[in-house]
Amino acid sequence: MSPRIGLDLPTLLDAATEMADRQGLEAVTLASLASKLNIRSPSLYNHVNGLPELRRQLAFKGLELLLAKIDGEVANLSGDEKLMAFCRAYLSFSREHPGLYAAIQRAPEPDDEELKREMAVVVERAVETIGAYGLQGDAAIHAVRAVRSFLHGFASLESQGGFGIPLDLDETFRLMVETFIAGVKTIRKSNEGTI
Repeated sequence: MSPRIGLDLPTLLDAATEMADRQGLEAVTLASLASKLNIRSPSLYNHVNGLPELRRQLAFKGLELLLAKIDGEVANLSGDEKLMAFCRAYLSFSREHPGLYAAIQRAPEPDDEELKREMAVVVERAVETIGAYGLQGDAAIHAVRAVRSFLHGFASLESQGGFGIPLDLDETFRLMVETFIAGVKTIRKSNEGTI
C-alpha cells in the first residue's frame, strides 16, 4: 500500500466526514479511514491522536458547518421568521450531514474547554433567536432546551425511518415549530412582566 501524498488534517476530515455521513459515525474508525485513504493506520497519528481526537475534530467541523448554515438562514430575519429559519437550518444540517450531526450530539470531555466554547456558540444563537419573544435568563435557557429537544427528536426519528405514514414531513415539521411558537407566545402573555 503506497502512502497518499499530500495528506493533511482537512483532507483527512473530509474523508472521515464522507464516511460518517454515508455509513454513520460509528463506521469511522482509524482502520476504516486509513483504508479509505489508502494509507496505514499509524500514518493517521501524524494528524490526530487516536479515534477520540478524530471524533472531536469531526465535532468541530460539524459545529462550524451548522453555525454557517444557521447564520446564513437567519440573517436579516426576526421574530417568528427567524425562529422558523433557525429550526429549518438545524434540520437541514442533520439531513445533509447525519454523521457530523451525530458527532456534535456527544458531550465534550469535562476538561475540553475549547469544544465547550464552540458548542456554547450554537446555544448563544438559539438564545438570541428566542430573545425575540421576551425570554431572558433561565426562561430563555428552558426554551432553548425545548427547541433542541424537539429538533433532535424530529431529526433522530426521521433519520431512523421512524415516520412510516406517507405524509409530508416538512409540513409536520412546520406545524411542530408553529405549535412551539404559539406556546412561547402564550407563556409570554401569561407571565407578562415576570419573564
